[in-house]
Amino acid sequence: MKLTIQNMVCDRCLESVRNILDDTGIKFESVELGEVTLEKVLSDHQKKQLASRLNQKGFALIQDRESELIERIKVNLLDYLHYLEQSNKPKKLSVFLAENLHYNYSYLSKLFSDKTGETVEGYLIKLKIERVKELLSYRSLTLSEIAWKLKYSSVQYLSNQFKKITGKTVTEYLGQEKSDRKTIDRV
Repeated sequence: MKLTIQNMVCDRCLESVRNILDDTGIKFESVELGEVTLEKVLSDHQKKQLASRLNQKGFALIQDRESELIERIKVNLLDYLHYLEQSNKPKKLSVFLAENLHYNYSYLSKLFSDKTGETVEGYLIKLKIERVKELLSYRSLTLSEIAWKLKYSSVQYLSNQFKKITGKTVTEYLGQEKSDRKTIDRV
């Protein structure tokens, strides 16, 4: 039996969900970002108990197909962001999502917009800007290197997008005392 879990975005999330499953005595085969494969079907009581424990840690058990697909899109957008950084010639976002999720991109895009109120591309831009903030905080890469790493066409384009999303220039952002970075599950 497969379950979809919302807000799983990192290795610590995987460990946290594994711990919840162990603590509740639920046997599982695998735990991946956004998905748990169980050894057997859960009783209604077990499902309620698991949902409650997940909610306490900031996760949510997804029960309907469309919400599950939205969560899978979000997980794949995180994967795409990592893929962008690693690839010299990355696939287009539409191709990447269609291949990984086995749905037509126009369907995925419309569903995402209808359910979340924002476009897939808009959500990816927010993820990219949070990644830019992270890379800036390390102060080991120049803005040009960050733009190249995240496949921006130019530093100017990155700077404009950064200002549009954050309301601050990169220089203003770097000059502030406290970072306003968001965790990925809050984007």
